[in-house]
Amino acid sequence: MLQLSAQTAILLATQPQDFRKGIDGFVAVCRDSLQQNPRADIRFVFINKSRTMLRVLTYDGSGYWLMTKRLSKGRFQNWPNSQNKVSPMLATELRVLLKGEANPTYKKV
Repeated sequence: MLQLSAQTAILLATQPQDFRKGIDGFVAVCRDSLQQNPRADIRFVFINKSRTMLRVLTYDGSGYWLMTKRLSKGRFQNWPNSQNKVSPMLATELRVLLKGEANPTYKKV
């Protein structure tokens, strides 16, 4: 499981991404589209267009991790819809989202 603490920086990409991309593709999205340093101590969370899958990209100091969560049924709800390219999230909200138990309320930027 992904290690998260209250101090973990988490950014959600508000626009759906093409999940055919691999690690290098998501690193490029962080750097070029989101204007973020992909090697920073940040968990970047992405959703696919059909809202059935999430991907989390993080750098651990020696390499990248790209984790995937695919729902067996249903869709992720209440994804932030903002003019901003990223939206911050608390670790507790991400834990709830990854468990698929409820729909967290996301903070507005």
